[in-house]
Amino acid sequence: MPPSRSRTLLHAALLAATIFSAAPFARSSAIIDAKSIDSGSILITPSNLSNGSPCLITITLPHEALSVTGNWQAHRVPFFSLTDRHTWFALAGVDVELAPGSYPLTIEAAFKDGTHTTLHQQLTIETAPYVQVPLTVPDKFVEPDSKALKQIAADKLIKDKAFATTAATPLWTGNFTPPLRLAPQSDSFGNQRLFNGKVASVHRGLDYHAKLHTPVGAINSGRVALARPLYFEGGCVVIDHGLGLMSVYMHLSKIEVTAGRRVRRGQIIALSGASGRATGPHLHLGVRWQGSYLDPAKLFQLQMPQISALRAH
Repeated sequence: MPPSRSRTLLHAALLAATIFSAAPFARSSAIIDAKSIDSGSILITPSNLSNGSPCLITITLPHEALSVTGNWQAHRVPFFSLTDRHTWFALAGVDVELAPGSYPLTIEAAFKDGTHTTLHQQLTIETAPYVQVPLTVPDKFVEPDSKALKQIAADKLIKDKAFATTAATPLWTGNFTPPLRLAPQSDSFGNQRLFNGKVASVHRGLDYHAKLHTPVGAINSGRVALARPLYFEGGCVVIDHGLGLMSVYMHLSKIEVTAGRRVRRGQIIALSGASGRATGPHLHLGVRWQGSYLDPAKLFQLQMPQISALRAH
């Protein structure tokens, strides 16, 4: 491939909107598959978590529980059950910028007889460096003028409002699937990017090579929380999948859905483009859990409970 075309593809694939600064990177280790205790057991999938990994937490209890809640990194982790209140599930994750160290996961279950039980698991987070990639973009995306700053501030309020509300029950159905069928994945989650040698940021999603106007599908069922153009993100769609889990689609050329609409897994929600802070056509996909950014590729590898076949309580 000619060097100029290679550089173009790299820039188009790697650029995704973010206005947050870089921080230490980490990955989790020494996490057991299951921990058996007298009052129940904890199963964490996958057993080895890397930085930015989503994880499915499965709790098995000796008696039917009325409710199960957890606490991880100051996040309240809501659990849900299907037909068996002995078994409860939660989706959580390790933020891409969590500093190394040892962090507790605490889970509490309340039973019908008024008793409670508390489960504990200590998670050790270790340092894992990511690649630093220099990129060149128009100066207006690195040093916005006063008019652009007003738009960016207004966009932040819009995004904050969209992220503030999530369904209290899972809206997803089964496994999560990639938004594009044939487009190859390009830029890696967690890379550090240096825009014009000045602005460092963390890549909080995956970029896909995609020609202009390529149909983009929802990675799972949910409710559209945002559907509009933004300064950095360009054409942007946010889907709430429930329990704090959201997917974000950026740089779109056309949006096919409206805020408040329910969508199903695989439904076409937009066409790919090169809007916002991008130098070429591509799709940026982000996965956000209660404000923490997780690796979409690892979410696609999780085997999720088949909520579509069972009624969540």
